[in-house]
Amino acid sequence: MPTLFRFLATLAILGGLAFAGMFALATLVVPTPREMSVTIPAAKLQPQNR
Repeated sequence: MPTLFRFLATLAILGGLAFAGMFALATLVVPTPREMSVTIPAAKLQPQNR
């Protein structure tokens, strides 16, 4: 039974570290906005004849 407790404690610690890492990335990393241009082919702009 002590092995089960050690396994569960290890999983809890790893889960806590993963949660802390995601929280840190979500709060501390600030994205830099920039312009984006996408070229659309002319064939996509023309309506299809039915």
